[in-house]
Amino acid sequence: MQTLAVHIEDNYIQNFMSYVNKHSSDISVSKDENLELDPYFYERKKKLHQIRDDVQNGKMRLLTQEESDNEIELFFKELENN
Repeated sequence: MQTLAVHIEDNYIQNFMSYVNKHSSDISVSKDENLELDPYFYERKKKLHQIRDDVQNGKMRLLTQEESDNEIELFFKELENN
């Protein structure tokens, strides 16, 4: 069995569902709860995994909370000066 993501135009959904119902022994349809909650779930997941890998292999530095707060404070000061 293979799982595919299928994007269906709103005006074609009835035709698609009729086709699926006619072939219900070969096709099952279910909603992906992750996509229901966040349409960009899988893109975000991929990006987060890449960030984690970059931190682990040293390509990206992970800041402490204090370092992050200082960076944000500096950023806002620069904005105020411009």
